[in-house]
Amino acid sequence: MAEERVQKIIASVGICARRKAEDLIFKGKVKVNGRVITLGDKADLEKDDIRVFNKKLEPVTEKKYILLNKPAGFLVTCDDPRGRKTVFDLLRIREKLIPVGRLDMNTEGLIILTNDGDFANQVIHPRYGVDKTYKVRVDRNLNPQVINKIKNGFMLDDGYRTRPAKVSKFSQTLLEVTLHEGKNRIIKRMMESLGYRVVELERVRIGRVGIGKLRRGKFRNLTETEKAGLLKNSLA
Repeated sequence: MAEERVQKIIASVGICARRKAEDLIFKGKVKVNGRVITLGDKADLEKDDIRVFNKKLEPVTEKKYILLNKPAGFLVTCDDPRGRKTVFDLLRIREKLIPVGRLDMNTEGLIILTNDGDFANQVIHPRYGVDKTYKVRVDRNLNPQVINKIKNGFMLDDGYRTRPAKVSKFSQTLLEVTLHEGKNRIIKRMMESLGYRVVELERVRIGRVGIGKLRRGKFRNLTETEKAGLLKNSLA
């Protein structure tokens, strides 16, 4: 195996996505052959002793791609110091997986988990533009001006300007919103800036992958067609 940048190796074995791997290297948490490395250093997984938090990396023998319909009340994290429930409590899988993106504890819906860091990076990185679609219920009736602001993009109270979004209105308090961005809590921040409180939030689609008949709290493998569709979407 040829030498590769260490952050790419860390992502490829499912420790975390590449951007998080870069952060770990920057913080001095990664060693190659006993030496703390710097960002940009290269290594060979088959020849070198690569360690993250002093745990040696091993090649992944089988790539896994899991689609989970997350219920409310579960954190999207590999570990919680406070002992709260995480999405991994719902899985019957021993392999180490990383979440592709995030959902708040009380947000429901689709999340992908994988040990393929390169795949995760292509799905979550903003430059690849994989759409995410949400059903959003708010605490009072919506007006047309609010819908137009979401469609066209607008300045949030914290100074961030949202990108244009696709919006469908199902009732006076229920919207479906498709975003091209993955900023933290972006839906809730948008609605709060517009004077609404989100009372229910569910992610129903990631790229071309919809929730279908997958029941809440259940999971399944992504199909080859779905994986290909996500990557095609990300490279379009």
